[in-house]
Amino acid sequence: MAAVRAASARLAAFNLLAPRDPAARPGRDIAFGSDPRQKLDVYTPERAANPAPVVVFFYGGSWSSGRRQDYAFVGRALAARGFVAVIADYRIYPQVRYPAFLEDGAAAVRWTRDHVAGYGGDPGRISLAGHSAGAYNAMMLALGPMFLPQAGVDRRTIRAVAGLSGPYDFLPLRAASTRNAFGEAPDLSDTQPINHAGPASPPAFLAHGAKDRLVYPRNAIKLGAVLERAGARAEVKVYADLSHVGAVLALSKLFRGKAPVLDDMTRFLTAHSLPLASASPLHRPSGSADGRPEDKLHGGGDR
Repeated sequence: MAAVRAASARLAAFNLLAPRDPAARPGRDIAFGSDPRQKLDVYTPERAANPAPVVVFFYGGSWSSGRRQDYAFVGRALAARGFVAVIADYRIYPQVRYPAFLEDGAAAVRWTRDHVAGYGGDPGRISLAGHSAGAYNAMMLALGPMFLPQAGVDRRTIRAVAGLSGPYDFLPLRAASTRNAFGEAPDLSDTQPINHAGPASPPAFLAHGAKDRLVYPRNAIKLGAVLERAGARAEVKVYADLSHVGAVLALSKLFRGKAPVLDDMTRFLTAHSLPLASASPLHRPSGSADGRPEDKLHGGGDR
């Protein structure tokens, strides 16, 4: 717990002292459930003439730590690029285990669909994103067939998904963090995002640092290949100079020069969340009439 508190303190100081992107935060401490950890914050562009595309972002922390306030820099970065950004907390171990944190994520998506128009967002243009354990959460919500429908959300609501440094194929459960979070699941294979990839999966942007020694880049490369083989759209980016944490810090104004993670991710999400009336055939969401893959897989070698 001391290490967790120290990490949170470092992120809090980072948000306070590092240069900030211009953005507004019109919604904070908004409850999407009854538990104290079922809350979210909303970041918006300072000026937005039209309903903006929306990103719901989930942070990492091995499903056992993290606070939405520590990722204000992510909300500001996305808002400065024209998105309404929702940064959501979720319940964590030891309070809960799989699948409760995914059920919380689905509830946050439902809140977003129902309320984001009041913050200038377009509920028809929602994407998911996350880092590390949060990337797992985002990918499972986007690919899995059950969690969004159980929350009353049509899976087609999700126009695209972006994962940074995410674990998508991690059986057997070797790490204590995964055993704690997933060890009681009745069907471990069902907990793996890679096993839910299919032709109806939304377009996926999969980013990883080549220097990541906590979650290896093969997670992104393998999931991207499986999605592409299934006929879904995937783009994989492996950044030579980034570590596990470096992939999310590269979204911040201070570290953005290390790798174009923000540019690449927002370009992908923007292309796949165009208003439906103006979307070209190459940018139609999954389930469109032609159903053809759009992006080619750009994978690098595993480290």
